[in-house]
Amino acid sequence: MAKGKGSVPTGRRATVRVKTAKGRTTSSQRWLQRQLNDPYVAEARKRGYRSRAAFKLLQIDDQFHFLKVGARVVDLGAAPGGWTQVAVERVKPERGKGIVVGLDITPVEPIAGAIVLAKDFYDEDAPAVLTERLAGPADVVLSDMAASATGDTQTDHLRIMGLAEAAHDFARQVLRPGGTFVAKVLRGGTERSLLDRLKRDFAKVRHVKPQASRADSAEMYVVGTGFRG
Repeated sequence: MAKGKGSVPTGRRATVRVKTAKGRTTSSQRWLQRQLNDPYVAEARKRGYRSRAAFKLLQIDDQFHFLKVGARVVDLGAAPGGWTQVAVERVKPERGKGIVVGLDITPVEPIAGAIVLAKDFYDEDAPAVLTERLAGPADVVLSDMAASATGDTQTDHLRIMGLAEAAHDFARQVLRPGGTFVAKVLRGGTERSLLDRLKRDFAKVRHVKPQASRADSAEMYVVGTGFRG
């Protein structure tokens, strides 16, 4: 993948219009047109990232600077691998110190420099397996985990908050003092109980919506820095 570039797309592209086709629904046509005209999709393809989501992590890290060379990083909900690729690119495990471990219930194609596990994070032994592969305390725990959307706003909010809470529980077990936690949540704010726990565990807690996150998406990210241990 291309290295040393910024976290926003470069250049301008002509708008692509999608023609109607037999068997294609209006919603699928809109989705296809949006994909074809999304500058992050094009830039991800150009740089060799597996998803446009890579730019969300690039932009979050550009703001908070937690993916340091030599860091130990866990990426929960790694599929298809965009965040794991960014973590490898920035912590440089090939230099011998950094470790990147990705996990997802959906199998992920191998990523050079990373350990990728096909496993459900809710499996009883998942935390132990991750901890073993880390071979030491984590500097960063990332969670881009998301449950399949049901279409019911409240249900979807509760499900994604449940994943964020589970990721936080794991982060408390493995983070070193001073470590960073990043998790996806939905607009409407982090549930008060989780926010209170994060403020107890981290020196600073902030919500951020990276530029690469689509404007019509309800997703945001909560970033906890300075883990108290």
